[in-house]
Amino acid sequence: MKNPIAKYLMCSYAYYKLDKNLITDHEFDQLGKDILANYDNIQHMHKHLVTREMLDAGTYLGEYPNMVIGATHDYIKTHNI
Repeated sequence: MKNPIAKYLMCSYAYYKLDKNLITDHEFDQLGKDILANYDNIQHMHKHLVTREMLDAGTYLGEYPNMVIGATHDYIKTHNI
């Protein structure tokens, strides 16, 4: 999970859809703040899914691309979460 947008989406999917934490709540909140502070400089194919409003609210209410879903399941399996 190198890209912060990918990390945010994967952690959101794991938390909201699978009831699993990939990072702590504090780390997730900090990730959102970091993305918000650097939003204009971050590039990712799914960046359009993560709005400033969602980041400011500290939640993700959007759709999860199949790539994110698959990557999250792979991450969970690889890390025995």
